[in-house]
Amino acid sequence: MSKEEIVAACNARCPDTLMETLGIIYTDAGENWLQGEMTVTQGHLQPMGLLHGGATLSLAETLGSAASHVFLRDPVGYAAVGLSIQANHIKSAHLGDRVIATAKMLHKGRRTHVVEVRVTLAGGELVSFVTMTNAIIQRPSA
Repeated sequence: MSKEEIVAACNARCPDTLMETLGIIYTDAGENWLQGEMTVTQGHLQPMGLLHGGATLSLAETLGSAASHVFLRDPVGYAAVGLSIQANHIKSAHLGDRVIATAKMLHKGRRTHVVEVRVTLAGGELVSFVTMTNAIIQRPSA
């Protein structure tokens, strides 16, 4: 698939999901990486007016899970599901900021994928550094 087809396919899965609720959109893709973003709204903030860490992790996990799915060897017979996630929050984001998550595949095994997700501000400043492990499972028969 071309990067345009990957981005379109990922965005087509978002209606009526958490991704739509949070305003997450997929924007770019390349060899072993996927990118998406969201603009920080009032609903993403914690009481001190900063981007809530849970919203940041939702963005990161969305991109990390989607990257595993996109780069599965057999996406018809198998699926990627989150196994663990670890984050370091480095810098704050504020109302109106555009945060960009770039998920890069570090390991693509038969049973697990390890994904690095860097969440940055539009200017490139690192907001959060996330690592995620996804289990690769056989899809249940219909």
